[in-house]
Amino acid sequence: MTVRIRARRNAAALAAAAALVTSLAGCSEATTSQGLGSDVPQVATSVDESADRAGTAEVAAETAGAGGDAPAPGAEKVRDAFAGLQATLDDTCTPGAGDCAYFLGRVNEELTGLEASMKADQQGPGRFKEPLAWTAALRTTLAGDTSAANLEKHFKDLTGTRDRVNTWMQGHPEDYR
Repeated sequence: MTVRIRARRNAAALAAAAALVTSLAGCSEATTSQGLGSDVPQVATSVDESADRAGTAEVAAETAGAGGDAPAPGAEKVRDAFAGLQATLDDTCTPGAGDCAYFLGRVNEELTGLEASMKADQQGPGRFKEPLAWTAALRTTLAGDTSAANLEKHFKDLTGTRDRVNTWMQGHPEDYR
């Protein structure tokens, strides 16, 4: 290979690398309709920045709890939480047979998550008045005891609430699509 051919290849490779670097340099200043890169999650670069973000999340949670428009941080969208609940529909267990702890714990978790999502929804908890009333009644029945024995004792309450909420949501597809 001649020196001239090698020089051309090296020059082409350098030009390609320079073009790539130049095009990537603009990425750090990309903007969206929501502001500077707000559609991309940011990674905390220091302990102080992490603490600042945690404080902001606490303020947002307090604002949401006080009737503000901001949804509670960490709350799933209603459709995502509902999908988790639906995933339990074909499952069951036999109370007293020792195979219920996982299943009933999961149903309880999914109902709790859906309840939180409905309360945090932008349209307000009034949109989900009936399902929230059913889950509140379930919380009263369970009295904070989520042990396997208590969940088994209230098997029909848990699965009945799950099925009732599912039926209600199926009748309101605009709330989860």
